Amino acid sequence: VVKEKNRVGECPVWEERENALVYVDINSQKVCRWSPLTNEVQSVSVDARVGSVALRQCGGYVIALGTRFAFLDWDTQEVTTILEVEQDKPNNRFNDGKVDPKGRFFAGTMAEETAPGVRARRQGALYTLFPDHSVIKQLDKVDISNGLDWSLDHRTFYHIDSLAYAVHAFSYDVHTGKIACPTLLYHLEKEEQMPDGMCIDAEGKLWVACIDAGRVIRIDPETGKRIQTVRLPTPRITSCCFGGKDYCEMYVTSAYDGLDEATLAKEPHAGEIFKITGLGVKGIPQHFFAA
Repeated sequence: VVKEKNRVGECPVWEERENALVYVDINSQKVCRWSPLTNEVQSVSVDARVGSVALRQCGGYVIALGTRFAFLDWDTQEVTTILEVEQDKPNNRFNDGKVDPKGRFFAGTMAEETAPGVRARRQGALYTLFPDHSVIKQLDKVDISNGLDWSLDHRTFYHIDSLAYAVHAFSYDVHTGKIACPTLLYHLEKEEQMPDGMCIDAEGKLWVACIDAGRVIRIDPETGKRIQTVRLPTPRITSCCFGGKDYCEMYVTSAYDGLDEATLAKEPHAGEIFKITGLGVKGIPQHFFAA
């Protein structure tokens, strides 16, 4: 549905009030918004790689860029820094993020590659930004903090560390926002490659984007088993969210960075955004950052 190619399209969020899909292009340092009515993509350029974007209750967005949390005013294109983390790790940046059921923004970090396929290990962390602008560190020694969401009863937090090739479940205290007691929920099979972004559907099942495997997979958290696979027409599938009327469509982002010229020539859809219909299941609206 979005032909404008993204170097690393990520973190799609359906914004009902704008009837639009919001997402980031990490490596192009842009926050983007696509209207299915006009088919137009608008974007705001920022001064660092932007890992994630989420909706704000009062309008505009909260973003995680570089190693900063910030607010983005869409109309003025103004970025206001809230807080910086990991100033001792110049090679780190924020990656995926999402707002929890109480309006707190969870976002994690990762080390950038220093050469193709080479990165310092276990340099990342997972943070929570509270509406009062305070921040706590929830996890440490993460490789690539990625896909995250909460169970429908708000008692479980799901999180992906991409280089562990796994989805983990944590106990989650909705009152404090704290997570604890990780357990392995699902380990990806070889052909599923590496897990990236993730979302939950209205039946409480998880959808995981598999980068370099050209698919999203549906996992049942109760059994820890994969129950569905949807293949996409390009390999570097990065994330997914539900949106559209009644949240019955799935939007899937992709990337073209990381593909060599020969592969790119064979992958005309790399970096585009796709819509999947007919899944027979709906999603749930995104939560708003409560400040």
